[in-house]
Amino acid sequence: MKLFNSLNVYSEAPVPVFAAELLCNEINSRIDSFASMTDSAGNADIILSYAEDAGRDGFIITVGDCIVLSAEGIRGFVFAVGKFLRNIIKSENAIELVRDISGRYSPDKSIRGHQLGYRTTPNTYDAWSYDDYYRYYLDLMFFGVNTVEHIPYQSGVSKRNRLMKYDEEEFLVRASELADDLDLDVSLWHPNYDNETDESAASRRKKLYAKLKRLDYVFIPGGDPGNLPADVFINRCIAVSKALKEVHPEAQMWPSSQMPHNIPGWADVFIKEMNRIPDEIDGIIYGPNHALPLEELREKLPGKYPLRFYPDITHNVRCEYPVHYYDNDWHFALCTGLSRECTNPRPLEYTRLYRETRDYVIGSVSYSEGITDDVNKAVWSALDYDGSTDPADAVAEYSRLFFFGADTEKLSSLIFALEKNWYGDPAENDGIDETFNGFSKLYDTGILKENWRFLQLYFRAVCDKVIRDRRSFELKLIDEAYRQAKHANTEKAIKILSRDYDAEYKELRKTVDFLAKKLFDLIGLQTDVGHYCADNWERGAVLETIDLPVTDRAYLLSHRDDLPAQFERNKAGEGEYHYSVALNGIERKQAGEMYLNFQGDRPGVNTGNLPTALFNVYDNYSFVCDVDGLSENTDYKLRVTYFGKPDDSVSDFSVTVDGRTAYSGKQFINRDFEYEARFCKEGFVTAVYDIPSEFITGKRFTLKLSSESECIMFSEFSFLKK
Repeated sequence: MKLFNSLNVYSEAPVPVFAAELLCNEINSRIDSFASMTDSAGNADIILSYAEDAGRDGFIITVGDCIVLSAEGIRGFVFAVGKFLRNIIKSENAIELVRDISGRYSPDKSIRGHQLGYRTTPNTYDAWSYDDYYRYYLDLMFFGVNTVEHIPYQSGVSKRNRLMKYDEEEFLVRASELADDLDLDVSLWHPNYDNETDESAASRRKKLYAKLKRLDYVFIPGGDPGNLPADVFINRCIAVSKALKEVHPEAQMWPSSQMPHNIPGWADVFIKEMNRIPDEIDGIIYGPNHALPLEELREKLPGKYPLRFYPDITHNVRCEYPVHYYDNDWHFALCTGLSRECTNPRPLEYTRLYRETRDYVIGSVSYSEGITDDVNKAVWSALDYDGSTDPADAVAEYSRLFFFGADTEKLSSLIFALEKNWYGDPAENDGIDETFNGFSKLYDTGILKENWRFLQLYFRAVCDKVIRDRRSFELKLIDEAYRQAKHANTEKAIKILSRDYDAEYKELRKTVDFLAKKLFDLIGLQTDVGHYCADNWERGAVLETIDLPVTDRAYLLSHRDDLPAQFERNKAGEGEYHYSVALNGIERKQAGEMYLNFQGDRPGVNTGNLPTALFNVYDNYSFVCDVDGLSENTDYKLRVTYFGKPDDSVSDFSVTVDGRTAYSGKQFINRDFEYEARFCKEGFVTAVYDIPSEFITGKRFTLKLSSESECIMFSEFSFLKK
């Protein structure tokens, strides 16, 4: 749309010099010596001007013979510079503005931020320097972020690792100063500690808060962690709020409605306490393990208190919004190899989540544990600033901003391709190969070989392909071995199952290790525990899970003495039915908010003797699914495989068929010890319930398993003829 062969930047008084220097530095980091300051507006390609009415978070852009960026202060100018940078590309040795970005910009949400805790838990932040944090502050602000949230720990008390360069309180003080330099609001996620009184908690926090140059919000979680009764919790927040406002009078107290699991009725007491309208509380945060659904919380909470969202955009499994949270159908092979916290661009899913929640909140600060959610941060921030943003536009701007000089249109399409890689069985998803090939070609150009954002996306594409190729190879072996086992050729079947991977696969697998080291060296991404100091295998440590079994090959080899029967493990006989949460998926008609306690990515569990049928554990008070294919006028037994130790206190368990109660009583009865020993792994137990013939009509019916007192944690069930 508009081409520049050089950029002369003019800054009108009283625009901070920093704004013009920032713009020139950013341009020159893309094309050396391309931008420079000029003392004449007549020579300027870009003019930075003061706009008294832009608003603290707003800015104005005018595109004409020259481009004018107008704002009131540092924050607005950083946002304006970011908008410009998000819409330029390299055209030979020139810079091209790809579209008209003229307009008056102001945010839809007043709070827009992300958590950047300096602790061992994140997969990246603990390895960073102050310069790294400052750079990331700017990168986030280029998408309209106005808040960063830190996590204080008591100096000298918290867990540390060899990567951390600073004492936590020393870091927090400096991080607050850096944020203030950019006019970024500072929030603290500051949980309660055990064995504290209101007075001691407030006194200790006040000493810390007084050290900080800037502090705008304090977020105290009600749970996750937290074990205080709701009334005690609110009183604690009131006490801390008073201490906070003695040293930062304008700072606000925002407790969360996250509920401790072990306190029944917590939500009711919480609402009762908030209806007393305590002045010391300024707003409420909604996040994981919430006491009430968002709509109900907004309805019951006094209108005085705004809501802030605490979305988890970093986790993929065992979390509030797992991959495909509306269907819970992320394939167990991908879930196993990539685990909870791998690089996870999910622009379409998080746009959907944003639009489902935006009407209830005044903004958000996301839960984040490092850079693996970097694309999600950008998309969510763009939406918080402008809720009408198309995710395609947000991803395109991400690509232009961070992959300058490369084929940004191709990169945008590949980011969406990574999200599509996670649909269906990877062995059947040809798109994984196409995505890998696309990233490989861009890598081979050499332009982005030192770009950590590109490399972590490429890393994900390689990991996806490793899982696809290994699963495809092993499934073919299993099919071939099964044909031999059916004809009693057990030794041949074992030999087939024992075949090694080919050289091409092994070379691909080496690429995973190469990129992991490169990412650690560039940005501190911690992809394993031993070499790269990941906090544990769940925290982005993909190297701990990438080689775990994703088919039944290892399981079959570990049961080679019983191989013919093991091949038939998941097969139903005539007039019988077998269901597995992992193998068959979950129908969407489940009540309440279910949790999937996935086991396949646990290195200590998926050791080769766990069948894929048990990888996924459904965890909820009820489960509903349709069953078909049973023989009418036949007595059946229903065998359910549960996860965990039997709890004899659960006596309100019921099995219903089309709404009619077929069984009611204790949950753990009639163990099938032979089945457990032969086909299960330690930690899984069975119970068998009689289903009389009067409930079986030979037609499709709806089965429901339920309990009011305890969640049902199961992986599979079978209807077997008595």
